[in-house]
Amino acid sequence: MTDSLILELKGLRAGYGEIQVLWGIDLAAHRGEITALVGSNGAGKTTLMRALSGLIPIQGGHYISEGRDLTDDSAAEILAHGIVHVPEGRRLFGAMSVEDNLLMGAYARKARSAELRRDLDRVYATFPKLRERRSQAAATLSGGEQQMCAIGRGLMSAPRLLMIDELSLGLSPLLVEQLVAALKSLNAGGMSILLIEQDVTIALDLCHRAFVMDMGRVVRSGAGEELLADPVIRDAYLGVLQE
Repeated sequence: MTDSLILELKGLRAGYGEIQVLWGIDLAAHRGEITALVGSNGAGKTTLMRALSGLIPIQGGHYISEGRDLTDDSAAEILAHGIVHVPEGRRLFGAMSVEDNLLMGAYARKARSAELRRDLDRVYATFPKLRERRSQAAATLSGGEQQMCAIGRGLMSAPRLLMIDELSLGLSPLLVEQLVAALKSLNAGGMSILLIEQDVTIALDLCHRAFVMDMGRVVRSGAGEELLADPVIRDAYLGVLQE
């Protein structure tokens, strides 16, 4: 059913001014699943997330979430609907404490302090390091801790769909493993996630389904394990795994 889709795109087009980047994107992400966007640099993945969060205008097509048309909605309206974007590069407020950064994620919510404290405790349970660092300036955190803080800030927005752009960029394998475990835990609790991840193996192993983008179009889609075993995908993105 359509209302089981947390995200449904039909022929979506977007870009920057007169420069069109996305050319008729068709995509369906189901509630309670992890959906991955994979593809080479410049394929349009980040542009798509920016369009979905209202940072750039949609030039054509339809953008629907749980039966509601968001095509012409503003960034504030999209956020209020529960579509939350964790951008590439984290973009924390470096001089502010970790806890204040997390609370900034809830700035648009009309929530009581007890509800915010409950959600903050959930973030700290997901990322215990943040509790230890809660009084530190965000700029003093390691790269991995900053990514945890950025995701935690997104969680404080009470998302229906959490969109994460480049989960592992610049991080050590151990930190990536911790972040992947956190996403699995969040998803097991019912969180819907849309993920851009440069490491295609991680993305396809983690997700329920994936969409492969190339030059602003979706060129392939399927279950993560299916694409991981697909010779075309392996040849294009996983050459190091070839025998």
